Amino acid sequence: MRHGARPLGVLPWTLAFLFFGLLPLAYALGLSLLEFNPLRPDRVQWLGLGNYVDALRSPSFWRALRTTAIFVVGTLPVTLTLAYGVAALLARARRAESFFRAAIFFPATLSMVVIALVFKSLYAEEGLFNSWLAAGGLSRVHFLQDARLALPSIMAMDIWASIGYYAILILAGRKTLPDDQLEAARLEGLSTWEVERRIVFPHVKPVLLFVVLLNTIRSFQIFIEVFVLTRGGPLESTLTLVYHLYDRAFYHFEMGYASALAFLLLLFVGVILVVQRRFLGARAEVGR
Repeated sequence: MRHGARPLGVLPWTLAFLFFGLLPLAYALGLSLLEFNPLRPDRVQWLGLGNYVDALRSPSFWRALRTTAIFVVGTLPVTLTLAYGVAALLARARRAESFFRAAIFFPATLSMVVIALVFKSLYAEEGLFNSWLAAGGLSRVHFLQDARLALPSIMAMDIWASIGYYAILILAGRKTLPDDQLEAARLEGLSTWEVERRIVFPHVKPVLLFVVLLNTIRSFQIFIEVFVLTRGGPLESTLTLVYHLYDRAFYHFEMGYASALAFLLLLFVGVILVVQRRFLGARAEVGR
């Protein structure tokens, strides 16, 4: 009975994955080979790899890829470093530990739409940040209207919103380290820095690898922040791949082209994750 019930136990998940995962993926793949406008279904045309070729020849695609790459490279190491530092501080907290954990994790419980709307008001010309600058005798800054500052402003917001979540993951990895191992290291005369470098850091390397992979996927998918704050502007300085995909699909109704963009994004992210997994995974194994 128990053995016979196992296939039935996974049947709901299998059906959900089939209908909401594989079938939409296959449909999108087929759509990427067509010229398809949902407003003119009578003008469907087979293009083969034409949408992919058009995307790779498009300056907007490469501009969006460049912006997305800058966002990933700019936020990932900063987020990882700050999250690791926050996790180290939380691990040393002796009083109100639960409060500090909840406080640092709180941004992760909020919708990114809410966070983006709050920061939009903070970045406004009459917002809090400019009020601080004015109080210090400095000129006001156009955070979201200046093409040089718009992307860094979004990156700063994303880092703030992400630190707590990754810090809790790293802290969970630190908590699996036996206390007697740390105590033995201190009895041997190792300083706090040496304990961190020689014992704690090698122990949490697998967690750090997971955080890097997770943050990479999330960063390549950045959309809500751009949609709420800048809509890809000014002058396409914040045009990311996912927002470019959204713009082509739901403003220009080029569903086939947008589907091709989605699979190109999937290809890029997949290659990067494989490289990260092999390089960082090998280093993690060596460290252990």
